[in-house]
Amino acid sequence: MEYTVKHISTAGIAEAIAKAELYRSLNEPEEAESICRDILTIEPRHQFALRLLGLALTDQFTGRGSDHYRETEEIFRQLKDPYERLYYSGILHERRAKAQLNAGQLARSLVALFDQALHSFAEAEKIRPAENDDAILRWNRCVRVDRSVPTRARNESVLAESAPQAAP
Repeated sequence: MEYTVKHISTAGIAEAIAKAELYRSLNEPEEAESICRDILTIEPRHQFALRLLGLALTDQFTGRGSDHYRETEEIFRQLKDPYERLYYSGILHERRAKAQLNAGQLARSLVALFDQALHSFAEAEKIRPAENDDAILRWNRCVRVDRSVPTRARNESVLAESAPQAAP
């Protein structure tokens, strides 16, 4: 016997969102992911569910090829608000860099990811809602983590970027 996924009711979306948030706070991102996918099955453009799904996916990043980086990038692109697209894009790059750092990836590869995160946060800061300093807080955290990346790796990255490129 093959089991199939059931659809939740539209009326149950608010409660499902609350459960997804709870599972994320309990460090159970797979549960939150599943709930968000249930919501998006019946309401594909639900902004809060898209944000939560993207965050739940980044919560699962390990710094390996199995991370759902491209899918998460596409999810955040579906956010309608320009500030949110930039802010969550920054989170995506930041969390990818941190996961790769924790997985022992080459430090020079992290520099570009932190640079992308910082760029996204800087652009989000320019259009942020009044009294919303989230992009600044994320910027500051990225700077602090980036400082922990060995200086040698940062210098190697800069040298690699300035080296002449071979013809294809």
